[in-house]
Amino acid sequence: MTDNVVPLFKEPDLSTGPTLAAAPDPAAVVRPVRVWKRTARGVRAAVTHEQTRTAARLIARHGMYVIGGTRITAKRTWDGRTASRYERMIRAAEAAGNWEEAKEWEERLTRYRAARHHRRMDLLKAPQDAVKSALYGTGLTVGGLLALGIVLAIANKDVTDVIAPITAVIDAIAWIVWIATVVWGPALVIGPWLALLALWGVGRHQQTAPQWTFPAQQRDDTGAPITPSIVVTALRDLGIAPLRNAIKEMGDVGAAMLGPIRIAGCGVEVDVTLPSGVSTAEVQGRRRKLAENLARHEHEVFITIPTAARTVRLWIADSGALDEPIGPSPLVTDETMTANYKTGKAPWGQDLRGDAATLSLYQRHLLITGLSNQGKTAALRALALWLALDRTVEFRIADLKGVGDWGMFDGLATTLIQGPTDEHVIEATEMVEGMVAEMERRIQAPPGTVFTPLVGIVDEAQVAFMCPAVGDDKRPYGGSKATSRYFMAVRKIHNQGRAVDVFLHEGTQDPTDQNLPKLVREGAHTRISLALGTESQARMALGDKAVDGGAAPHLLRQGLDKGTVVVASDGITIPAGQASITVRTHYIDTDTAALIADRAKALRAGITTTQTTDRGPAVDPLGDILTVLGTETRVLTHEVLKRLAALNAKAYGGWSFIDLKRALDGTGAEPYKSDGRMVIGRDRIARILNGRPETGSASAAE
Repeated sequence: MTDNVVPLFKEPDLSTGPTLAAAPDPAAVVRPVRVWKRTARGVRAAVTHEQTRTAARLIARHGMYVIGGTRITAKRTWDGRTASRYERMIRAAEAAGNWEEAKEWEERLTRYRAARHHRRMDLLKAPQDAVKSALYGTGLTVGGLLALGIVLAIANKDVTDVIAPITAVIDAIAWIVWIATVVWGPALVIGPWLALLALWGVGRHQQTAPQWTFPAQQRDDTGAPITPSIVVTALRDLGIAPLRNAIKEMGDVGAAMLGPIRIAGCGVEVDVTLPSGVSTAEVQGRRRKLAENLARHEHEVFITIPTAARTVRLWIADSGALDEPIGPSPLVTDETMTANYKTGKAPWGQDLRGDAATLSLYQRHLLITGLSNQGKTAALRALALWLALDRTVEFRIADLKGVGDWGMFDGLATTLIQGPTDEHVIEATEMVEGMVAEMERRIQAPPGTVFTPLVGIVDEAQVAFMCPAVGDDKRPYGGSKATSRYFMAVRKIHNQGRAVDVFLHEGTQDPTDQNLPKLVREGAHTRISLALGTESQARMALGDKAVDGGAAPHLLRQGLDKGTVVVASDGITIPAGQASITVRTHYIDTDTAALIADRAKALRAGITTTQTTDRGPAVDPLGDILTVLGTETRVLTHEVLKRLAALNAKAYGGWSFIDLKRALDGTGAEPYKSDGRMVIGRDRIARILNGRPETGSASAAE
């Protein structure tokens, strides 16, 4: 018995040493891990494969069509059977603050409820009326069939024909029942699928599926057509709480706040009447977010303020349309074009709607500003080229950049200054002061005198305002104080030049209070701005009214919107209720500008341009004045100027009465009046020259 007992515990055999557990086979352990990893990779590849994702999107898209169609159909049915539509419209009108419309919808709701009450009262009487109608109908039908049978029996002389019509009707009913029995089964099978197809069609038409379920080419909604629902959704998601809540209250009738969406050039335009409690400034301040909500870039959405209260006007460009260049200028394509300073308008470019934008320069001082390299000179030069085609216009031009942008006006302008130095600024200042002298001469002319237009152009005028040079009279040329010669000359032309057709066009860059003083900015009738860096600069360029009305040159893209300007002027057609207009100007390159200038020169008699890029050697004004006086006792000042110009055109060709007076101030030989006219006396000049330590050749000749 004991030999067959199995011990519960077996002592280890110590004679053979310790017994260790067998180590697992590494290959046997790694193999399942590799299989699991391969399986995971395969599953992940299958799930993330484009075909799988496409199939998933397809299933989700069409499923959402059915769900969305069911929701829309149920909502339509509910609206048709209840007063919810009227109540929703009332809430929308109240949310928009349109109390008259709310009152009208409330009256409609009252009429609807009265009509529904009458229908329900009629339903209470419907069973009784139905029983009566059934009895009457059955009796009349049976009576009619018997009468017909009697007629047939008499005609056929067969008494059985009396019930023949009734029998025929019974047989017809039997056939109908049989057909219904046959069709009923398939109808039960097909009917739900037809209903499902109808719901799918409604959802597909209304695009109830989310964007991620669409194919890649359809998911890219950039440039999608602008619809009322898109605009309302974009406004709802602006982050303005009162606007969001009002649109939620409106529900499906949120589009009631929109006017008609109109085609406007290369985009669309729509007026939005904001709900009560939402200001137009709040919407204007979220232009970028609104553009992104509309699937547009910021520069493709413009917000302006029309005359209607609580209304903003949105202009939304077609995607990418503003990046396409506009056509060439009519100045280039029409070689027969001429200009009329008084009645004509310069063909300058196109507005955002794609319509031609023309600008009148008649009796208007002009200021154009912007950041560097945005097309300021080209835009200003295009206006001057058109004006040059009017042979009556005289130009005096100072280009304080001096790189040849205005070189084609040599032979068109009576004065052409080209250069950035202080010497050039002094010459430009003297040019503007000469225009002041001409203006004062015209003002003193007899009433009714007709003057030809005199247009002064100072490009890069900020160089003049920032010039540190000081004259012999201790007055600075630059600056914005009353002692500044350039500043005061510009102010005088702004104050009185318009009355006698003397005008100043200035171009500046990167405006500040130092390089473009406030009084000079506000003296311009036509204010134009290219891309700027800040809103404060935009206000300097165009004024507070234009910026508050939606003008935003600081939102133009530097480098990308070259030649695009925002204009505040009564010389250009601006849509009603707006304070400015955005124009994409035609670009005319320097070579083409030279060809247009040649056409303008052909319309005029020869003009000798005083090129003052180099002041030349020093001259002796007193000696030269004595020379041109000759032996005459006194000579009119304007005659002295002519003789000086003939003597030395390079030195005196651009001189005005102011220059002549300045040369004689403090000498004791200043111009004086004789017989009511300003003259210069020879004896006075000679006495001054004889009293100088070195009289020079002029005094020796005397």
